Amino acid sequence: MAEPIRLVLVEDNQVFREALELLLGLQSDIEVVASVGEGSSAADVVRTHKPDVVLMDYRLPGLDGVQATRAVREASPEVAVVCLTASANLREVDALFEAGAVACLSKDQELDEIVAAIRDAA
Repeated sequence: MAEPIRLVLVEDNQVFREALELLLGLQSDIEVVASVGEGSSAADVVRTHKPDVVLMDYRLPGLDGVQATRAVREASPEVAVVCLTASANLREVDALFEAGAVACLSKDQELDEIVAAIRDAA
């Protein structure tokens, strides 16, 4: 069996972050190696845990999702960033892709779609 996809969660809403961590942890091929509540610690966590994929919120305290995505990609260019946002306009989504995100999903999408995006990114 292949190694599980190593995932870091960056999400400021603690309840949503813990729920995602639990639900994603139930996937046999995904291992949540770390989760943080602010964008400013994302790059350090990525350097420490060496994930395959980062699931990144857009609206974060400190660094926003665009700045945090850029910092993660500079710290670890091989990491794929999948953004997850409650609301981002087209300009914000474009900025996420320019910063290096490989996908941008809405938080109200089905878990299966989020999992599929993580698998595709890995």
